[in-house]
Formats: sequence, structure tokens, C-alpha cells
Amino acid sequence: MTDTPLPAWPAAAPLDPVRRLHALAAGVRGARVTTREIPAPCAAVEPLLADIDGELALLVPDMRRLRLTRAEGDRVEAVARSRFGPHARFHGVRRPGWLWLQSRFVLIGIAAAPSTTTPGHTLVAFTGGVRVPGRAALVPVGVGRAGRKVLGLLEARLTARG
Repeated sequence: MTDTPLPAWPAAAPLDPVRRLHALAAGVRGARVTTREIPAPCAAVEPLLADIDGELALLVPDMRRLRLTRAEGDRVEAVARSRFGPHARFHGVRRPGWLWLQSRFVLIGIAAAPSTTTPGHTLVAFTGGVRVPGRAALVPVGVGRAGRKVLGLLEARLTARG
């Protein structure tokens, strides 16, 4: 018997953060991913997405306050208060160009990657909404509209910063 090497398994290219967000959202019933190309470099966009205590609370509709309470490596915890009063405790992952936060009732996912079509621009994707407790599902009402609003606010914040 000879030792013949086994053929190598095919390897897929790693997913950029925007594609990863699309893949995760595909597993959440009712999730809608809104994407937008923003005329700013990814290096300018990523810090805004990572700023849980500041910028992110300004971008997400119905969010009055969002505060980071714990960060260990890429794992984060935060508490939020809605404009309508209820609060939520989020657990999630924050990496460069990537933020995924979920609480018992709310999901927020946002990602950024350099544009492949326009140098110096960034492709940003957002998903989020009210979760159905105990199920991988979002209430689909208003998810797309909220995504367009978040990405429009993000672009406006970046434009204001110059």
C-alpha cells in the first residue's frame, strides 16, 4: 500500500463584511439588507460603525441612547433606550467594518467594505428590526425603509465631517 496524498479540498475566498452580512441576514426570516455606496473611503466609514456610544445611536431610527457596557476582544455588550421608552440589552460582535448586535427583541447589523466598482468609495449594508422572540425572524414592516434611513444618515454624517 502506498501513501498517496489526498486531494486538497476546495477553498473559498473569505467573505468581506458586506457579503457576510448578506449571508447572515439570509438566515433570518423577514430580514432585508439595504446597501448603499457612499462616496467616502472605508477608513472614514468604519470608525463611525464601531462607535457604539456615539455615532451608531445617531444613525439607528427609534434609538434615543446606546451605551457600550462591555467589550472583550470582538465581543461587545450594550444597553439601549428607545425613543418610545423601552430598553434593550444587546450582545454582539464588533470588528473592523462589521457590527452585529442582537437583543431579545431587536437586531442591528451593519457592515462596510471598500467598493469594488468605485475607488475611494465604500459599500455599506444594514439590516435590523424587531425580532420575533424565540424564532429567527424579524417583523418585516418598515425594515427596508429603516435601512434606507440609516444609510442616508450615515452618508450625511460623513459629508458633514468632510
